[in-house]
Amino acid sequence: MPLTHTRDLFAKALKGKYAIGAFNVNNMELVQAIVEACEEEKAPLILQISRGARQYAKPIFLKKLIEAAVSVSNIPIAVHLDHGDSFELCKECIDEGFTSVMIDASFEPFEKNVEITRKVVEYAHKHNCAVEAELGHLVGAQFDEGEAGGGYSKSGHYTDPEEAVRFVKETGCDSLAVAIGNSHGAYKFKGDQRLDMDRLRAIKKALVEAGLGDYPLVLHGASSVPQELVDEINKFGGKLGDARGVPETDIEEARRNGVAKVNIDTDLRLAMTAGIRRVFAENPKEFDPRKYLGPARAKVKELVKHKVRNVLGCAGHAFD
Repeated sequence: MPLTHTRDLFAKALKGKYAIGAFNVNNMELVQAIVEACEEEKAPLILQISRGARQYAKPIFLKKLIEAAVSVSNIPIAVHLDHGDSFELCKECIDEGFTSVMIDASFEPFEKNVEITRKVVEYAHKHNCAVEAELGHLVGAQFDEGEAGGGYSKSGHYTDPEEAVRFVKETGCDSLAVAIGNSHGAYKFKGDQRLDMDRLRAIKKALVEAGLGDYPLVLHGASSVPQELVDEINKFGGKLGDARGVPETDIEEARRNGVAKVNIDTDLRLAMTAGIRRVFAENPKEFDPRKYLGPARAKVKELVKHKVRNVLGCAGHAFD
């Protein structure tokens, strides 16, 4: 099946009150685990590639891995640039055949964010590519922690409903990532902090009343940081401490209130790390990568199946 466009996926997701899982990939095992899980669950899928992943694995290798996955799969798959930080990077990915790109100029003042986003939208739409943008600031590691240009933010700024309407109208972006208390990384919250559902509903209501219809919203920083994975990592030598994420019940509520795409990256890293650490702890003489990457891949697959079936609600909707 050829690559799918997120516009089609989002329209169906909004109608069905489910969300599409957008899973970050940077190596073969992750691609295989995610695609196999969604294939078995008959779930539509967005494979995300960050700037850091492109630097790590090289664009051509990731492109060929995804081409291979698409060639052996019959579920709809879109390929998306996650957190593109410049017009040049977005253009590069559009020219490579991505069906969706994110331009994240949320670190700029409102007017500059509009200007940069509109420029990407104009180029992308000429090449049949959808554009996701971001308004508001998430707490945490904005890209991949430690990357140049990324970094760790300790202060957030929630998305304002009226600004969201103005931003979408002035840029023409196809979907909008909102800040409602979500956070990047494995250390999202202290205590019992939750997503601001009232704000989410207000943003959605403002977009509808402005004549923008059932507009697709995106939730970044939405990994739930499963405690069983944290415990397993720590049991076998890790030191994650008080890592905690977005409650899965919040994600379920968010997708029933207009969130059509949910980004998941940290949870994949935790699952892979838990699988590898267990093998090394139980078999310290092991040095064959297949013997530790194989179990890690299986762990990721198990996690993805749980997400699409029990949290995102998109299992069984591949052929809507």
